[in-house]
Amino acid sequence: MAELGIAMDGRAPIADIAAQAQAAEAGGATTLWIACHLFLRDPVTTAALALAATKRIKIALMALSPYSMHPVYIAMAAASLDEMYPGRVILCLGSGAPADLKAAGIDSPRPLVAIGEAVKVCRQLLAGEMADFHGRMFNVAGRRLVNGGRRIPIVLAASRPNMLRLAGRQTDGVLISAATSPPFVKACLDQVGSGHKSCIVYTRLGPVDTVRRPIGFVLRGAHHAENIRLGGATLDQQALAAAYATENWSEVDRLVSDDIVRRHAACGTAAEVRSKLDEYRAIGLDEVVLGGLDDAGSIAAALKAAV
Repeated sequence: MAELGIAMDGRAPIADIAAQAQAAEAGGATTLWIACHLFLRDPVTTAALALAATKRIKIALMALSPYSMHPVYIAMAAASLDEMYPGRVILCLGSGAPADLKAAGIDSPRPLVAIGEAVKVCRQLLAGEMADFHGRMFNVAGRRLVNGGRRIPIVLAASRPNMLRLAGRQTDGVLISAATSPPFVKACLDQVGSGHKSCIVYTRLGPVDTVRRPIGFVLRGAHHAENIRLGGATLDQQALAAAYATENWSEVDRLVSDDIVRRHAACGTAAEVRSKLDEYRAIGLDEVVLGGLDDAGSIAAALKAAV
């Protein structure tokens, strides 16, 4: 049976984090995946609060981008958390959502190069080595982390072929985006090879309206066209992106139809949720990460339904 994790996307009030983390731990989740979305809540602060409120559950910083945070600072953040809570920190790297980077005025060229170099810089620093890296995008030399020598797993958030293969070659695992259909997830795993394989699945017991906007947030990205195609649904991504940009929520909800929700999430009754999650488990995932849960009660209910 695949492990269960919980994803936190940065929308919940910071005062609610401790209760959500405790609900996840009590419900048997192995990992809290704490998202780094620009303009939402800071993942490092959120991770520190979640770690302090729990005893065993691991925390994954997901997915820190070398475009918005220098690899040295990424390594510093992960090492500092692990110093206080050893063995409970995972570092997940990713290029970041293109629309959010653009909104912040951040260029994101050559993502494969940027992520590959960030992995190498973080590896050296977290190991406690004297950094000696000279790349095309990053140069770090002659310094080491004061609190290095830490065994922190590094995984990649990936969904495109080259990045998936990079995850298989250079990291400890892969995390596949939320709102991905089972056929797309399978296609991704076929390209990864070795390592820990995780995927976020938006999950909701009862009415599905609250999950439409998180799904739309992901599927608005042009790079999810293949995901939608393999899932078998029809979606006007350009219209969805425009609706999101103008905060036209009624149009977002209309575009993210019941058919989209059915194919790209696990929603409905407890039996329907469990059945859909079983589709993802059958693909060969090591961990199914439940996402789209915005309070402690919904986290506890979803974990109970998932087993």
